[in-house]
Amino acid sequence: MPYEMRYYLLSLGCCKNTVDSEGMISLLQQADYVPVEDPTAAEVLIVNTCGFIDIAREESIGALRELAAAKRRGQLLIAAGCLSQRYGRQLIEEVPGLDGVLGTRRWMEITALVEALSSNNYGPVVMIGDSPGLAIDLMSRSVVQGASAYLQIAEGCSAPCSFCAIPMIKGPARSRPIEAIVDEAVQLVAQGVKEIVLIAQDTTAYGHDWGERDALPDLIEAILRATPELPWLRLMYTYPQHITPRLIKTMARHPQVCHYLDLPLQHAHPGTLRRMNRPHDVDRVRRLIVALRQAMPDIALRTSFIVGYPGETEEEFQALLDFMEEIAFDRVGVFTYSREEGTRAADLSDQVSDQIKEERYQRLMELQQGISLARNRQMIGHTLDVLVEGSGEGLSVGRSYRDAPEVDGLVLVKEELPMRELVPVLITGAMEYDLIGVRA
Repeated sequence: MPYEMRYYLLSLGCCKNTVDSEGMISLLQQADYVPVEDPTAAEVLIVNTCGFIDIAREESIGALRELAAAKRRGQLLIAAGCLSQRYGRQLIEEVPGLDGVLGTRRWMEITALVEALSSNNYGPVVMIGDSPGLAIDLMSRSVVQGASAYLQIAEGCSAPCSFCAIPMIKGPARSRPIEAIVDEAVQLVAQGVKEIVLIAQDTTAYGHDWGERDALPDLIEAILRATPELPWLRLMYTYPQHITPRLIKTMARHPQVCHYLDLPLQHAHPGTLRRMNRPHDVDRVRRLIVALRQAMPDIALRTSFIVGYPGETEEEFQALLDFMEEIAFDRVGVFTYSREEGTRAADLSDQVSDQIKEERYQRLMELQQGISLARNRQMIGHTLDVLVEGSGEGLSVGRSYRDAPEVDGLVLVKEELPMRELVPVLITGAMEYDLIGVRA
């Protein structure tokens, strides 16, 4: 390997992709590769792609083509991540100048791929499928962003949703050992992390691949025992059908656990949910939300919905609107249905037009803006601990327990507060997504 071989890495997609990118960076640096921010200064160009929906694929292909067009002689261009796992050699045809393809289940072989490409004169190298024996579950699976850190507790997904390509890309769910996760949590707290966010495609399915149906409470308890000084532990991507009474009790009992849950429901009409191959007992979801709010009256609930799913009638969409008004979620993410090649939903009849999808998206978002504003106004007069993430020019921004990193709102304070610290803030005003306050 040349002296101080330099690499440029562009990470696209979700926080789970970011964790994979950090894993590759760690391995490259262990092998004495040097990171650079300018792609023209690098010998190795890596794009960790996203292939989840059309817009993400277009962004990833565009980034690869832009780097390929500017490649100089001797530079290597590698496509890693979801798009690579899903399309493999097809990606080489779409991006002339691409040297290597590295799938989601083999990112830990990044240095081996670079070395193979450096000594290979016979064309592109494709490494997809499962890794032939590297212990991915024991490797570092976290990424620190400011005072927060994402900590991945499982790989892959075993949910049979008709619309989703993730199981094809990531493979079946594989839970990491509790000991590896706890050790990593301890290291993160030692680095000064104030918030650990547990992530997976479905965190509440943790341990199911071992035959354990309720292992997430045990993992939470183990992390908290090992890190008593950790202020916040947050759960993301908690599927409602896997939330148990024991998990609710565990969350309610420990003040370190943020009273916040992300419940990706996807819809609220039984007929639509059946076509999605999702749990379709909407009354069970209602009972779950009642139980959560009884156990934790201050809980903030986030969900995500898909509009324009094949066969979605106006009646079904209206049921979704009615459900949103009834439940009054604090946060809602909305997606228009994306027809994904290889999924069962792609072959369904009654595909909804783009015009209707967009119109329903706008109607749903308009409804949620009013709900979010009303929920935020209920916070006025309350004092919330705020994790400060930005400060300057007489203003600070941060998040309360009610807001997950990157996807939710902020708390704005007209004072410069210490960075990466939890500061009590009296809420004095509210907007649709953000709160306003002063130091308490």
